[in-house]
Amino acid sequence: MIRKAMVLAAGLGTRMRPLTLTKPKALVEVAGKPLVDHVLDRLVEARVETAVVNVHHHADLLEKHLKGRRKPKIVVSDERGALLDSGGGLKKALPLLGKDPFLSINADTIWIEGFKPNLLRLADYFDPERMDGLLLLASTATSCGYDGRGDFLVDPEGRLERRTERLVTPFVYAGAAVFRPELFANTPDGPFSLNLLFDRAIEQGRLFGLRLDGLWMHVGTPEAIAEAETCYVESVA
Repeated sequence: MIRKAMVLAAGLGTRMRPLTLTKPKALVEVAGKPLVDHVLDRLVEARVETAVVNVHHHADLLEKHLKGRRKPKIVVSDERGALLDSGGGLKKALPLLGKDPFLSINADTIWIEGFKPNLLRLADYFDPERMDGLLLLASTATSCGYDGRGDFLVDPEGRLERRTERLVTPFVYAGAAVFRPELFANTPDGPFSLNLLFDRAIEQGRLFGLRLDGLWMHVGTPEAIAEAETCYVESVA
Protein backbone atom coordinates (compact mmCIF):
# COMPACT_ATOMS: atom_id res chain seq x y z
CA MET A 1 0.00 0.00 0.00
CA ILE A 2 1.29 3.46 -0.89
CA ARG A 3 0.87 5.90 1.99
CA LYS A 4 2.34 9.14 0.61
CA ALA A 5 1.68 11.25 -2.46
CA MET A 6 2.97 14.41 -4.11
CA VAL A 7 0.46 16.90 -5.52
CA LEU A 8 2.09 19.19 -8.09
CA ALA A 9 0.31 22.51 -7.58
CA ALA A 10 3.02 25.15 -8.02
CA GLY A 11 2.54 25.98 -11.71
CA LEU A 12 1.62 29.44 -13.00
CA GLY A 13 -1.49 28.27 -14.87
CA THR A 14 -0.68 30.54 -17.81
CA ARG A 15 -3.11 28.89 -20.24
CA MET A 16 -5.90 29.20 -17.68
CA ARG A 17 -5.75 33.01 -17.59
CA PRO A 18 -7.62 35.20 -16.76
CA LEU A 19 -8.88 32.82 -14.03
CA THR A 20 -5.36 32.37 -12.67
CA LEU A 21 -4.62 36.08 -12.42
CA THR A 22 -6.24 36.07 -8.98
CA LYS A 23 -5.91 32.45 -7.83
CA PRO A 24 -3.73 29.38 -8.40
CA LYS A 25 -4.92 26.93 -11.02
CA ALA A 26 -5.41 24.36 -8.28
CA LEU A 27 -8.31 26.47 -6.92
CA VAL A 28 -10.13 26.81 -10.25
CA GLU A 29 -13.47 25.04 -9.88
CA VAL A 30 -14.86 22.25 -12.03
CA ALA A 31 -18.33 20.91 -11.24
CA GLY A 32 -18.49 23.12 -8.14
CA LYS A 33 -15.24 21.88 -6.57
CA PRO A 34 -11.65 23.21 -6.77
CA LEU A 35 -9.39 21.05 -8.89
CA VAL A 36 -7.08 20.34 -5.96
CA ASP A 37 -9.98 18.94 -3.93
CA HIS A 38 -10.90 16.57 -6.75
CA VAL A 39 -7.30 15.32 -6.54
CA LEU A 40 -7.14 15.12 -2.74
CA ASP A 41 -10.45 13.24 -2.61
CA ARG A 42 -8.99 10.71 -5.05
CA LEU A 43 -6.01 10.28 -2.74
CA VAL A 44 -8.31 9.61 0.20
CA GLU A 45 -10.07 6.92 -1.86
CA ALA A 46 -6.64 5.41 -2.56
CA ARG A 47 -5.93 5.25 1.20
CA VAL A 48 -3.10 7.77 1.00
CA GLU A 49 -2.38 9.16 4.45
CA THR A 50 -0.10 12.12 3.65
CA ALA A 51 -0.13 14.45 0.66
CA VAL A 52 2.80 16.80 0.02
CA VAL A 53 1.56 19.82 -1.95
CA ASN A 54 4.01 22.25 -3.52
CA VAL A 55 3.04 25.93 -3.71
CA HIS A 56 4.32 28.95 -5.65
CA HIS A 57 1.73 30.95 -7.62
CA HIS A 58 -0.71 32.62 -5.18
CA ALA A 59 0.80 30.35 -2.53
CA ASP A 60 -0.93 32.07 0.40
CA LEU A 61 -4.39 31.41 -1.08
CA LEU A 62 -3.64 27.75 -1.66
CA GLU A 63 -2.15 27.25 1.80
CA LYS A 64 -5.19 28.88 3.40
CA HIS A 65 -7.50 26.59 1.46
CA LEU A 66 -5.52 23.48 2.35
CA LYS A 67 -5.77 24.22 6.06
CA GLY A 68 -9.42 23.27 5.82
CA ARG A 69 -8.57 19.67 4.89
CA ARG A 70 -8.41 16.89 7.47
CA LYS A 71 -7.78 13.96 5.14
CA PRO A 72 -5.28 13.30 3.81
CA LYS A 73 -2.76 15.00 6.08
CA ILE A 74 -1.32 17.98 4.16
CA VAL A 75 2.36 18.90 4.17
CA VAL A 76 3.38 21.97 2.15
CA SER A 77 6.55 22.07 0.06
CA ASP A 78 7.28 25.77 -0.31
CA GLU A 79 8.54 26.92 -3.71
CA ARG A 80 7.85 30.62 -3.26
CA GLY A 81 11.53 31.40 -3.81
CA ALA A 82 11.83 29.67 -7.17
CA LEU A 83 9.56 27.64 -9.42
CA LEU A 84 11.25 24.26 -9.87
CA ASP A 85 9.16 22.62 -12.63
CA SER A 86 7.73 19.13 -12.17
CA GLY A 87 10.95 17.19 -11.68
CA GLY A 88 12.67 19.80 -9.54
CA GLY A 89 9.59 20.20 -7.38
CA LEU A 90 9.44 16.48 -6.73
CA LYS A 91 13.16 16.30 -5.98
CA LYS A 92 12.86 19.12 -3.42
CA ALA A 93 10.01 17.24 -1.72
CA LEU A 94 11.77 13.84 -1.51
CA PRO A 95 12.76 14.29 2.16
CA LEU A 96 9.05 14.73 2.94
CA LEU A 97 8.03 11.74 0.85
CA GLY A 98 10.39 9.19 2.36
CA LYS A 99 12.25 6.20 0.94
CA ASP A 100 9.31 4.16 -0.37
CA PRO A 101 7.55 4.46 -3.76
CA PHE A 102 5.03 7.29 -3.80
CA LEU A 103 2.17 8.58 -5.90
CA SER A 104 2.59 11.77 -7.91
CA ILE A 105 -0.39 13.62 -9.32
CA ASN A 106 -0.89 16.96 -11.02
CA ALA A 107 -3.25 19.27 -9.16
CA ASP A 108 -5.28 19.82 -12.35
CA THR A 109 -5.73 16.12 -13.16
CA ILE A 110 -9.40 15.12 -13.13
CA TRP A 111 -11.25 12.04 -14.30
CA ILE A 112 -14.42 10.05 -13.78
CA GLU A 113 -13.67 6.66 -12.25
CA GLY A 114 -14.45 3.29 -13.73
CA PHE A 115 -15.03 0.14 -11.68
CA LYS A 116 -12.00 0.48 -9.36
CA PRO A 117 -10.28 3.75 -8.33
CA ASN A 118 -7.40 4.35 -10.71
CA LEU A 119 -4.91 5.39 -8.04
CA LEU A 120 -5.50 2.09 -6.24
CA ARG A 121 -4.97 0.30 -9.55
CA LEU A 122 -1.68 2.15 -10.02
CA ALA A 123 -0.51 1.28 -6.52
CA ASP A 124 -1.48 -2.37 -6.89
CA TYR A 125 0.15 -2.77 -10.32
CA PHE A 126 3.41 -1.04 -9.47
CA ASP A 127 6.35 -3.46 -9.28
CA PRO A 128 9.54 -1.83 -7.97
CA GLU A 129 11.61 -4.79 -9.16
CA ARG A 130 10.75 -4.02 -12.79
CA MET A 131 9.69 -0.37 -12.70
CA ASP A 132 11.12 3.01 -11.78
CA GLY A 133 7.91 4.69 -12.86
CA LEU A 134 4.35 3.65 -13.69
CA LEU A 135 2.28 6.27 -15.51
CA LEU A 136 -1.50 6.46 -15.72
CA LEU A 137 -2.38 6.74 -19.40
CA ALA A 138 -5.59 8.01 -20.96
CA SER A 139 -6.95 7.16 -24.38
CA THR A 140 -6.42 9.99 -26.85
CA ALA A 141 -9.53 8.94 -28.74
CA THR A 142 -12.05 8.96 -25.89
CA SER A 143 -10.75 11.57 -23.44
CA CYS A 144 -12.78 14.73 -22.88
CA GLY A 145 -11.23 17.97 -24.15
CA TYR A 146 -8.00 16.48 -25.51
CA ASP A 147 -7.07 17.03 -29.16
CA GLY A 148 -3.31 16.33 -29.14
CA ARG A 149 -1.25 13.62 -30.82
CA GLY A 150 -0.59 11.53 -27.72
CA ASP A 151 2.59 10.85 -25.76
CA PHE A 152 3.49 7.17 -25.72
CA LEU A 153 3.42 3.79 -27.38
CA VAL A 154 2.96 0.75 -25.11
CA ASP A 155 4.49 -2.65 -25.78
CA PRO A 156 2.71 -5.92 -24.84
CA GLU A 157 4.35 -5.94 -21.39
CA GLY A 158 3.34 -2.36 -20.66
CA ARG A 159 6.72 -0.69 -21.28
CA LEU A 160 6.57 2.77 -22.77
CA GLU A 161 8.22 4.32 -25.79
CA ARG A 162 8.06 7.97 -26.85
CA ARG A 163 5.93 9.11 -29.75
CA THR A 164 8.08 10.10 -32.72
CA GLU A 165 7.49 13.54 -34.20
CA ARG A 166 5.02 12.67 -36.97
CA LEU A 167 3.31 9.77 -35.27
CA VAL A 168 -0.11 9.88 -33.63
CA THR A 169 -0.20 7.56 -30.61
CA PRO A 170 -3.16 6.16 -28.65
CA PHE A 171 -2.11 7.22 -25.14
CA VAL A 172 -1.52 10.49 -23.31
CA TYR A 173 -0.03 10.88 -19.85
CA ALA A 174 -2.98 11.55 -17.54
CA GLY A 175 -0.91 13.34 -14.88
CA ALA A 176 -0.72 10.60 -12.24
CA ALA A 177 2.06 8.10 -11.59
CA VAL A 178 3.97 6.00 -9.08
CA PHE A 179 7.72 6.64 -8.77
CA ARG A 180 10.64 5.07 -6.94
CA PRO A 181 12.68 7.77 -5.17
CA GLU A 182 15.79 6.24 -6.74
CA LEU A 183 14.62 7.57 -10.10
CA PHE A 184 15.76 11.03 -8.96
CA ALA A 185 19.40 10.06 -8.36
CA ASN A 186 21.96 12.15 -10.28
CA THR A 187 19.42 14.76 -11.37
CA PRO A 188 20.10 18.50 -11.70
CA ASP A 189 19.77 20.95 -8.86
CA GLY A 190 17.07 23.53 -9.53
CA PRO A 191 14.31 23.36 -12.17
CA PHE A 192 13.90 20.38 -14.50
CA SER A 193 11.01 18.51 -16.10
CA LEU A 194 9.82 15.02 -15.29
CA ASN A 195 10.36 14.31 -18.99
CA LEU A 196 14.08 14.03 -18.24
CA LEU A 197 13.31 11.14 -15.89
CA PHE A 198 10.80 9.58 -18.26
CA ASP A 199 13.41 9.44 -21.03
CA ARG A 200 16.04 8.00 -18.68
CA ALA A 201 13.65 5.28 -17.48
CA ILE A 202 12.60 4.48 -21.07
CA GLU A 203 16.25 3.96 -22.03
CA GLN A 204 16.58 1.45 -19.19
CA GLY A 205 13.28 -0.29 -19.99
CA ARG A 206 11.85 0.70 -16.61
CA LEU A 207 9.02 3.12 -17.51
CA PHE A 208 5.62 1.44 -17.71
CA GLY A 209 2.05 2.52 -18.30
CA LEU A 210 -1.40 1.54 -17.04
CA ARG A 211 -4.51 2.53 -18.97
CA LEU A 212 -7.00 4.66 -17.07
CA ASP A 213 -10.34 3.00 -16.40
CA GLY A 214 -12.98 5.68 -16.85
CA LEU A 215 -13.02 9.09 -18.52
CA TRP A 216 -10.10 11.53 -18.35
CA MET A 217 -10.90 15.22 -18.71
CA HIS A 218 -8.22 17.56 -20.02
CA VAL A 219 -8.76 20.94 -18.30
CA GLY A 220 -6.12 23.23 -19.74
CA THR A 221 -8.02 26.41 -20.59
CA PRO A 222 -11.10 28.29 -19.29
CA GLU A 223 -13.04 27.02 -22.31
CA ALA A 224 -12.18 23.43 -21.40
CA ILE A 225 -13.90 23.78 -18.03
CA ALA A 226 -17.36 23.92 -19.62
CA GLU A 227 -16.61 20.86 -21.75
CA ALA A 228 -15.37 18.96 -18.69
CA GLU A 229 -18.49 19.88 -16.73
CA THR A 230 -20.68 18.68 -19.60
CA CYS A 231 -18.79 15.36 -19.68
CA TYR A 232 -19.20 15.09 -15.90
CA VAL A 233 -22.96 15.72 -16.00
CA GLU A 234 -23.44 13.25 -18.84
CA SER A 235 -21.46 10.58 -16.98
CA VAL A 236 -23.62 10.73 -13.87
CA ALA A 237 -26.96 11.16 -15.64
